[in-house]
Amino acid sequence: MTSEVGTQYAARAHEYVDHLGSMSSVHPADEHLVASWAAAVGGPVLDAGCGPGHWSGHLAARSVPVRGLDQVPAFVEHAHRTHPGVSFDLGDVDALPYEPDAFSGVLAWYSLIHHDPSSIRSPLREFARVLRPGGGLLVGFFTGSTVEPFGHAITTAWRWAPDPLADELRASGFDVLETHTRTGSASGPRPHGAILARLA
Repeated sequence: MTSEVGTQYAARAHEYVDHLGSMSSVHPADEHLVASWAAAVGGPVLDAGCGPGHWSGHLAARSVPVRGLDQVPAFVEHAHRTHPGVSFDLGDVDALPYEPDAFSGVLAWYSLIHHDPSSIRSPLREFARVLRPGGGLLVGFFTGSTVEPFGHAITTAWRWAPDPLADELRASGFDVLETHTRTGSASGPRPHGAILARLA
């Protein structure tokens, strides 16, 4: 993620925490998908781009060994205060500060939405590097009929059609296992996608 994106999030960190920093803002279907995936991974999970840390805290409360990482200091500080029993690190998904084979799973829940098609493989290859052989990856993203930018509340984000994003995962060393999509509405969340993959 670029330093510009991090700066934009840092400038609105408290607003983001207030609106999206707890599990109360999470769709029940997403909670079920992420929690069941994490429980099945069978080892430590990296919550990559963890934001305020609510997913990390939620998984830790369900006995999943989890570590959160985000490049926004205010998010990491909030996460430490709110979830004192969970480990959080300051860092960038494009250059993870971990040794190879450190994790059994990587959760990238809306943490890749500001990566355009020319940069998306940087974090995906980092995920592949820190995952153990056969490790799992779960990506949550804004979906659409094509790959295109749109005006996100923080800064420009990208919608991905599931097939092109799955192709990027395969090119980065993953086997795609499942794809989930959910339509949006005028009054509700934007259309949502999730891809479950395994390191080949």
